[in-house]
Amino acid sequence: MIAQTPPTSRSAESGFTLVELTVVLVIVALLSSGLMLGLSGQRDQIQNKEAQQQLEIVRDALLGFAMANGRLPCPADPTLGAGGGGEDIQLCAAARGHAAPYTCIATDQQCAREHGVLPWRTLGIQETDVWSNRFTYFVGYEFADPLIKGEVDAGRRSRFTLDTNGRANIQDSAGNNLAAAIPAVIVSHGPRGAGAYLSTGTQIPGAAGDEAENVDTDLIFIAHTPTENFDDLVTWIIPTVLKSRMVSVGKLP
Repeated sequence: MIAQTPPTSRSAESGFTLVELTVVLVIVALLSSGLMLGLSGQRDQIQNKEAQQQLEIVRDALLGFAMANGRLPCPADPTLGAGGGGEDIQLCAAARGHAAPYTCIATDQQCAREHGVLPWRTLGIQETDVWSNRFTYFVGYEFADPLIKGEVDAGRRSRFTLDTNGRANIQDSAGNNLAAAIPAVIVSHGPRGAGAYLSTGTQIPGAAGDEAENVDTDLIFIAHTPTENFDDLVTWIIPTVLKSRMVSVGKLP
């Protein structure tokens, strides 16, 4: 007589139980979320590196413009949409910083603003950062106003001299100066973009604290490592570098 194998229970043949399936799904979800967080962190690192490279390109473009034109470019109007991107320049309404006998005449020009966005069209560079926001840009009049006719006729080649000091200050989160007497400052407003201007000319709301300091119209700018409430990337034109470049092309002294 052949021995018969005992019948297998239905539960053993049916595969995973509901409890086992639940445990598997929880594990898969945890692994997936960890992978997503890892990928998100890598993406953020790549974007920040690209933004830093963009800021280096911007800085070089500003220095190149100064070497060719004897001044830094005026900011662009941040509220303009598709027609924006050029220097915001107006007729010279007053002898701003121009000592006699070199006063303004009717056809002379000057910057219309010190605070605005980078004049990307004038510089021939990309309009926005990696997060599709325009770069905030400050430059002092004393470094950016076009030369007036009297100055050009007198042989002047640069808006500023070796003794001209900037007025912007870069501070850390504690209010300590990182750099002082800065001619020009450029800000990328990070992945959140709070305070930045879009290509439409509209401003992204929500800038507060240190980020708000980088979008107001005073002379203090904040730069420090990213935090939960701060993701701006800030760079600036170093006065000694700017002036040495101007000397190298004969614009100064």
